[in-house]
Order: sequence, then C-alpha cells, then structure tokens
Amino acid sequence: MPAAEPYVLPEDALEERFLASTGPGGQNVNKVATAVQLRVDVYALRLPPSVFQRLKALAGSRWVEGGAILVTAREHRTREANREAARARITALVEQALVKPERRIKTKPTKASKERRLTGKATRSGVKAGRGKVRLD
Repeated sequence: MPAAEPYVLPEDALEERFLASTGPGGQNVNKVATAVQLRVDVYALRLPPSVFQRLKALAGSRWVEGGAILVTAREHRTREANREAARARITALVEQALVKPERRIKTKPTKASKERRLTGKATRSGVKAGRGKVRLD
C-alpha cells in the first residue's frame, strides 16, 4: 500500500507571530524574537464537517474562538527551526484528523465467559456468606 502524500497547509490559512523566547540561546534570546506563534484559520482549510469536528476535538486547548488553532514553538534556538516545528505540529494534527477512526464491532460475551463470571460470583458469595456470625445449635 503506497504511503499517503503529506498534507500541505495553504499559506493563506496561516498567520505567524514572532515572540521573545526563553531557554537556551545565550544573549541572543534577549535580542531576537525566535519563538513562533502560528495561528491557522481552520475554515480556510476547507475541510469536510466530519474532519473539522475531529480536528476541533484533537486541538483541545489549542482551539481558539473564531475557528482557529494556535500553536507555539520555542524549543529551538533559531526562528526558522521553530517555524518548521510549528508547521510540522499543525500538519500532524490535520493529518491525524483526516484519518477516519474504525468503527467498533459489537460482540456478545461468549458462553464460557458468562460461565466464568457466574462461577466467580458464586465463589465470592460463598466467601462473604461465611463471614457472618457463627451460630451454635
């Protein structure tokens, strides 16, 4: 089975902001805004309603009002590396939403499993019944 082509985010759906980052980078951290905040307009992606709902659920707290997903990348020292990391995260999220989950096939318990359950219940019932007061007749 051939691998599916990676999803390409349309440029008109992306909005980037560059922020001052924390962490490694020496004095460069104080001078250059290397962290990237990527905002993706989900409506501009033109996704089917089912994929849209899955994407909204997967995004969780990254989902913001107005139908957008907000991702911040600041783990790298350079702006370009953070930019790529943010885009990769959004792309992975959309690709995950594009995969339709398999439906669970309902099955009934087997006869043997029912018998095991009832045997276990009878055993526990006997143990609990034996915990009562002892009657001396």
